[in-house]
Amino acid sequence: MQGTRFGQHGGQYVPETLMPAVIELEREYVRLKDDPEFKAELKELFDNYAGRPSRLYFARRMSEDLGGARIYLKREDLNHTGAHKINNVLGQALLAKKMGKTRVIAETGAGQHGVASATAAALLDLECEVFMGAEDVERQALNVYKMRLLGAQVHPVTSGTATLKDAVSETMREWSQRVHDTHYLLGSVMGPHPFPMIVRDFQAVISAEIKEQCLAAEGRLPDSVLACVGGGSNAIGAFYHFIEDPSVELIGIEAAGRGVDSGDTAATITTGRLGIFHGMKSYFCQDEYGQIAPVYSISAGLDYPGIGPEHAALYDSGRARYVPVTDEEAVQAFEYLSRMEGIIPAIESAHALAYAMATAPHLGKDHIMVVNLSGRGDKDCVSVARYRGEDLHE
Repeated sequence: MQGTRFGQHGGQYVPETLMPAVIELEREYVRLKDDPEFKAELKELFDNYAGRPSRLYFARRMSEDLGGARIYLKREDLNHTGAHKINNVLGQALLAKKMGKTRVIAETGAGQHGVASATAAALLDLECEVFMGAEDVERQALNVYKMRLLGAQVHPVTSGTATLKDAVSETMREWSQRVHDTHYLLGSVMGPHPFPMIVRDFQAVISAEIKEQCLAAEGRLPDSVLACVGGGSNAIGAFYHFIEDPSVELIGIEAAGRGVDSGDTAATITTGRLGIFHGMKSYFCQDEYGQIAPVYSISAGLDYPGIGPEHAALYDSGRARYVPVTDEEAVQAFEYLSRMEGIIPAIESAHALAYAMATAPHLGKDHIMVVNLSGRGDKDCVSVARYRGEDLHE
């Protein structure tokens, strides 16, 4: 990383009204990130509240059934609130508190980041407001209820496609109107600098633990690490401490929706091109006129039309590769892991599992594969049932 950028990606493309806020955020984060007291407080929250370290679980039945690679699952689904989101949220909420902010605002897609934000706000006595696309409010009703139960206000966003990108836009708009007491608790490795750096640093605990746990279990590093990618926070968390280990292949799995050639997709690396949106330069799904294109995925957490700038740089350099997986493949993986290991994964994580299922049989039995299980699938059962033609009502 050089300055505010990862290669040509990143930057701070924000209105003048937000520049003082992002400058203050960077200054305070740089001051606090290595502060012993801040680090101790965050570790205490990770260990005794979030439930870290999360387990690295050998999926024996899955490995035996597929043949080939030995498959491990990094169990971020076991964290408090059921996903990796709590790592970043606790870090940023503590940072906001140290900065003297009394209110946090957040965007959410699948609702896991919103629930985690509301949880941390309740714990640290902060006001919390969450912006969520109206379509996602509909398909993630349980998480909306949880956020309100935890004391947050939830604002359905009806503009645009009424999904994650519109929730981000609305949250940025709200932040620009009230920066003096408010911190934007951004949920992924995207947006203007320093957000991609901050979110990555708080999520990097995932790869630090994988490295230590795999060495303990197998006596060596994994051969490949797989993670689903929307904006990319769970993936960069799983990748970060392996970037300098060239023997470890890093594979991000994007949401292909109904297929990369269907027009109903969210596979940014596969179909997108360079652009500027939401305060950063990166790859985005765009129409023929360069406007941000509508995207689609069965997963509310992956239907974002861009990818974080560090992922874009990893793709440019060839250090990581990014592959698409369709709704149907993800649903099959969702059902497979549930029946094979008794673990119901988030539909986001199921995209990475689908790629593991497709590739593991073709790898040697000495190949160690780690799949980051970014969240649990309670929230997705109704959507998947409906996809399969069963009309469930919560």
